[in-house]
Amino acid sequence: MSLAPRAVLVHRRTEYEELLDRHGTHGQAAFFLSSRGRSIDEVVDRHDRTRQALREVAAAVPLTWRSSRVERADLDRFLFAPEDVVVVVGQDGLVANTAKYLSGQPVVGIDTDPGRNPGVLVRHRCADTAALLRAASAGGRTEDLTMVEAVADDTQRLLALNEIYLGPPGHQTARYRLGPDDEKGPGEAQASSGVLVGTGTGSTGWLRSLWLERGSTAELPAPCDRRLLWFVREAWPSPATGTSRVSGHLEQGQGLRLTVESDRIVVFGDGMEGDSLQLSWGQSVRLGIAATSLRLLT
Repeated sequence: MSLAPRAVLVHRRTEYEELLDRHGTHGQAAFFLSSRGRSIDEVVDRHDRTRQALREVAAAVPLTWRSSRVERADLDRFLFAPEDVVVVVGQDGLVANTAKYLSGQPVVGIDTDPGRNPGVLVRHRCADTAALLRAASAGGRTEDLTMVEAVADDTQRLLALNEIYLGPPGHQTARYRLGPDDEKGPGEAQASSGVLVGTGTGSTGWLRSLWLERGSTAELPAPCDRRLLWFVREAWPSPATGTSRVSGHLEQGQGLRLTVESDRIVVFGDGMEGDSLQLSWGQSVRLGIAATSLRLLT
């Protein structure tokens, strides 16, 4: 007997909730914001809209379904099941934060603040939730958004929807060797502030900033393209380190290999540094297109 679908509502704490945690009371939070030229009224208003959106989405889950909620900070401890339909209630970035923990479950993005969010990944309104859940359970049309993965030589694995960053944990310089995965040699020795490998979804964010700064002529990939772009940030030329490999692209089946030559390098995806891989001297990591895609309901 198959299980009924489960709607998993993903959300994040609001700015108002974080202010209350930090300052204790509404009055103290209001004083803190007013001392910086801000009004707490706008913060409370966004909080109320977010909470109302969560209530509306929860009420739209069919009575025959199971349901669960998970806050962004708990995503790395939440066990998603194959029959889940994941409903992200919030901002575009929350979809990216969730994607790395999924394995093919359909995702519905609900925008809690239309006009303030770009709506690239949270494309729908609360009122559409019931119809979207029915469509998801019936195999409705989805876009398979390409993801990037990092696999270390000790089998640690990290997925990201926008980009993966590899670099020093502080403001030091990262030292490593970089080259194609199929190259027999050790790769080029480099010293830089890190390496960024991004997808088509990420081409509207950090990846695009590097692409513009570099004046790159490479074509930015579309979200569903099976292609990645990568850039080395601020590579330093010296007698021992080179700068001949500072950008490139990866097609299906191709990989970029980085071998660590400093005390520690962190690898994290989509800005979630708290959930990262930690690599030390001599370890290597391969970057490439992930077999898993984000199935975003259109």
